Amino acid sequence: MSEQESSLPLYPGIDPANIHIVTDTVSAAFAHRHLSQVSVLGFDTETKPVFQKGQRHQGPHLIQLATETEAFLFPVVQTVNIDVVKAALEAPHILKVGFGLSDDLRHLKSKLNITTTNVLDLAKALRVNRHQDMGAKAAVAKFFGMQLSKSKKTSTSNWAQQPLTDKQISYAANDAHVALLVYQRWLALQASARNTTVAAAAVPSP
Repeated sequence: MSEQESSLPLYPGIDPANIHIVTDTVSAAFAHRHLSQVSVLGFDTETKPVFQKGQRHQGPHLIQLATETEAFLFPVVQTVNIDVVKAALEAPHILKVGFGLSDDLRHLKSKLNITTTNVLDLAKALRVNRHQDMGAKAAVAKFFGMQLSKSKKTSTSNWAQQPLTDKQISYAANDAHVALLVYQRWLALQASARNTTVAAAAVPSP
C-alpha cells in the first residue's frame, strides 16, 4: 500500500443488514426477485486456496452478486441457489461488472456449466496502460478517495467452510458491491466530461 493510499479514509463498505446469504428456497426466491430487475450487477467469486504443489483448485466456493443496495452471497455447496446464479450470469440483458474476472468465468464454466454473458472486466477497462490492470483498491482510491480494506488473511481463508465468518461475509460482499459502485461512478464521470466538451464547443468564439 502506498503512503498516499494509507492516508485516505477507510471505505465504509455495504451495510451488513443488506448482505444476504442464499442457502434455501426462500432466500433464493428473494435473491431472484432483486437480481432479475436490474440491468447491471457487481460480480465476483471466492475460492478456497490450495497450498500444496500440484493440488488443483476446486472453486468457486462462493459466488457474489450485488445490486446498488443489496449484496447476495451464494455458497456453492448449497445446490438450491445455483439456478438463481445461472439465470443472472447467463442473462444477456444484465451487464456483469467486476475486477479480474478471467479465472472466475473459466471456473464457473468448468465446475458449474455456467456460461457468463455480457461481462465487463473493470481491471482491464480502467487500466492505466496496456500492461497494468487496475485493481479494486486502486479504483476506490481513484474514484472515491477512500482506502478499501483488502485483508490477505481473509482473502486466503477457507471459502468452502460453513458458516462463513463475519469478516469473510463483509469481504466477499464488498468485492462485488464496490465493483458496481466504481462502474457507476466511472460512467457518471465520462458523461460529465462529454457534457463539458459539448458545452465548450457550443460557446461561440469572441
